[in-house]
Amino acid sequence: MKPQRMTTNCGLPGSAFLLVVICILMPTVVSAVGLPTITFGLEDAKNPQQVSTALQVLFVLTVLSVAPAILLMTTCFTRIVIVLGFIRQALGTQNMPPTQIIIGLSLFLSFFIMSPTLNEINDKALQPYMNEKISQKEAIEKAVNPIREFMFSQVKEEELSLLSEITLDNKPLDKEEIPTMTLIPAFMLSELKRAFTMGFMIYIPFLVIDMIVASILMSMGMMMLPPVIISMPFKLLLFVLVDGWGLVVGSLIKSFR
Repeated sequence: MKPQRMTTNCGLPGSAFLLVVICILMPTVVSAVGLPTITFGLEDAKNPQQVSTALQVLFVLTVLSVAPAILLMTTCFTRIVIVLGFIRQALGTQNMPPTQIIIGLSLFLSFFIMSPTLNEINDKALQPYMNEKISQKEAIEKAVNPIREFMFSQVKEEELSLLSEITLDNKPLDKEEIPTMTLIPAFMLSELKRAFTMGFMIYIPFLVIDMIVASILMSMGMMMLPPVIISMPFKLLLFVLVDGWGLVVGSLIKSFR
């Protein structure tokens, strides 16, 4: 027995009748409520103030696009993420831990290490500016000073002298004469040097295990068996027994003191 199709009093099927009702009522609803629209356009500036405002908005958008890179490169993030990457390579675990885990751990360790500097920026620059006690220019200057102090405490004299000779005409007499644009690349070079030094020290015990396993396999005549397959469990065991993550993280934190 076939099911009967639902129809309305006007002879139309139920779904068709509902569609007709929606089409009839939609213009009324739209006209009553209204739909938002977004428009973009360019107009001729009528006074210099409008030009200045447009340039400020463009500058702010440009700074926001590069702000994450600037903040990461002027903090301890560089050293931490490189050292953790060296650990993964030394263990030979390919993608374990995943890159997202390494970056996340590096970010949280960076926040932990930079917390005194961030608190100083918040107390001396951000909060007074939010309370309208200082101007925007003063807030930026007071926010940059703690970052500069942190970079000066970690940068090495060799890298700072190298960048100063390249970018400055005269030899600076004190920290105030060194511009921030010279300090940042010097700080980054110093961080790369320290990170690779720590990575080399981390590699040594795992390299010894690889050499021992390779020598044993060669003495047993097992030439076709890759030594990495045998050495990786021993490296993982050694890393776990000595509490490797705790030692590495503790050393990283202490290296910034």
